[in-house]
Amino acid sequence: MSKLIEFDEKQQVFHLHNQNISYLFSVEKGGTLSHLYFGKRVRSYHGGLTYPKLDRGFSGNLPGDLDRTFSRDTLPKEYSGAGEMDFHSPATIVRQANGSNAVFLHYAGYEIAPGKPKLPGLPAAYVENADEAETLTVKLIDDLTGLEYDLLYTIYRDRDVIARSVKVANKGKESVHLEKVASMQMDLVGQDLEAITLPGAHVNERHPQRSRLVQGRHVFESRRGTSSHQMNPFVALVDPKTDEFAGDAWGLALVYSGNHEFELEKDQLNQLHITVGINEYNFSWKLNPGDSFQTPEALLVYSASGLNGMSQTFHSLILDRVMRSKFKKAPRPILVNNWEATYFDFTEDKLKEIVDEAKELGIEMFVLDDGWFGHRDDDYSSLGDWQVFAKKFPQGLKHFADYVHGQGLKFGLWFEPEMISYDSDLYRTHPDYLMQVPGRKPSPARNQYLLDLGRKEVRDNIFDQMTKILDGGSIDYIKWDMNRHLSDIYESDLPADQQGEVYHRYVLGLYDLFERLVDRYPDILLEGCSGGGGRFDIGMAYYCPQIWASDNSDAIARLVIQYGTSLVYPQSMMTSHVSVSPNEQNGRITPFDTRAAVAMCGDLGYELDLTKMSDEDKAAVKKQVADYKQIRELTQYGKFYTLKAPLDSNEAAWMTVSDDRNEAIVTTVEIMSYAQPYLTKTKLAGLDPDKDYEDLATGQVYGGDELMNLGFYDPTQPRKDFTAKMYHFKAVDQH
Repeated sequence: MSKLIEFDEKQQVFHLHNQNISYLFSVEKGGTLSHLYFGKRVRSYHGGLTYPKLDRGFSGNLPGDLDRTFSRDTLPKEYSGAGEMDFHSPATIVRQANGSNAVFLHYAGYEIAPGKPKLPGLPAAYVENADEAETLTVKLIDDLTGLEYDLLYTIYRDRDVIARSVKVANKGKESVHLEKVASMQMDLVGQDLEAITLPGAHVNERHPQRSRLVQGRHVFESRRGTSSHQMNPFVALVDPKTDEFAGDAWGLALVYSGNHEFELEKDQLNQLHITVGINEYNFSWKLNPGDSFQTPEALLVYSASGLNGMSQTFHSLILDRVMRSKFKKAPRPILVNNWEATYFDFTEDKLKEIVDEAKELGIEMFVLDDGWFGHRDDDYSSLGDWQVFAKKFPQGLKHFADYVHGQGLKFGLWFEPEMISYDSDLYRTHPDYLMQVPGRKPSPARNQYLLDLGRKEVRDNIFDQMTKILDGGSIDYIKWDMNRHLSDIYESDLPADQQGEVYHRYVLGLYDLFERLVDRYPDILLEGCSGGGGRFDIGMAYYCPQIWASDNSDAIARLVIQYGTSLVYPQSMMTSHVSVSPNEQNGRITPFDTRAAVAMCGDLGYELDLTKMSDEDKAAVKKQVADYKQIRELTQYGKFYTLKAPLDSNEAAWMTVSDDRNEAIVTTVEIMSYAQPYLTKTKLAGLDPDKDYEDLATGQVYGGDELMNLGFYDPTQPRKDFTAKMYHFKAVDQH
């Protein structure tokens, strides 16, 4: 097979390439790694980007070198440290025993190996055979401290992706504190780019924001201990003319579920300095001699075909080479969750009524939400006590699970394993398990507190409790929730000079708990949740093939939430439910068929009381469920295209296309109705222009080229707000 990574000894240039992309960087004076290019594939490089040498005012030079035309401050770099006469925000900061934080990292060699190494303790993209990727390890050394930085670059043979991470080893004689270690740095020259980020809030996650980058430092981050509702760990850099279908797009995503930091610094020379990694806020990792530290992985995607091309590359990678679950390509079950139907107020008999209705409607799984454990009748008690609440289940949980299975449904169960209540046996027995700063009262959120997952004995306790529930084999699905962010940051078994490790140790502990769970129960489908979409990231996808996208289940609000999510994450990762109208989050009244059409964009479920529905609505659900079963393989796993983004627009449209391009599902939504509506059209994408396609609802046949270039008029009837229409096209047999 052809090489994916080459090193030109004469030019001192590394070239990572496949059929579509190239990534180039060089070794310059002083052992400095200089970034050259990331974009469309080039066959070879002949030195056209040798950086012009200029004497730049107030940009210092190499130690002991009087050449005023070379400066690490202005050279576009691959990785930089504090104290090396580079005034950008550094990729790494190291506090040493004498209080200084200066390092001077210089190139010391490289190694190219087939495949891709695992990252200890961390989720990451993987390979299934060594031939599908190559990994370059470039070693940088700081002579004084003995620190060695291994920069890892993996390029896939058939994916437009570069995976980057950093391993730091202390080969010196003294302990140091890593106060910042970015997973990647990349400096771009001569490119005027805009940034697309995914900020938001609880019940309002991942709202795409596109902004021009002006001179200065732009930081997109979470300091909440999780990847957060407020800022997803992703940034896209795009040409100002880039849209869904055309133009350059570079996507940067961090495979991590904790505090993150994306820094985009436009400098005095209009160069763009980019670092991505763990947030340096309250981070300080003590690295003793002989120890090493591994950063999370950053994934870099390049697309020459706009945002859809970027998104499809992420989707394919996450599905095929991040998710490990046996369910990653399996049809996701249609479920009903009892939370909005009953909240805490339920009995086994009440739940059985919902199960019976679900069976009649063709729903495939019943999920029992909060309130089944301890003595929990409200949110003030019992978190940490994962034993069955006997008052609600006098014959045990298995008795109820057997009933659900007897009705032909799978049975799912809600957990919130990271939390503890004051009113719990766990707290009374182990008050030290609660994360809190000595001498201070911890801060509650949603009447609950945080377990110190950085400690193994805490994780062992929760895991042992969960196994007593799960070992019976009656649980088919877990909804893993987290309904607050981190505060009172302190780990009781760490000395004072290691308290800066707590945020990261918490995430490592979480991953350890997930790892043990999925290894022991590979047949349980695991869904992530954090007050909805508060921890919707690629790190979680490694363990959870689906995640509850938002506690806001209103179909119209979900248009933007789900569009923002789709920029990075595959639609099968996104659970989306039909809930009551008026909606409980915003009071909006939305047609039943619109709620279903929007929910079918992801993994369909129902979040309402089936026993209180009218006969008309039950008939509608029965038809929705039956229809979705016919198309879900395509809607969940087909190639996804955004046709019309619901941003500052009255419309939204998306579609999924089968791999063989013989079938497509298209959904269009009109948000507000007007007395004199403009005529609008929807043009499709991804079809075979030489094939004919039948609209299965009307029998009308269209050419693929016709549907993609001419399109069709959007409906003007019925005249009401919040209308949706789904189309199902199949290729016509032309033989």
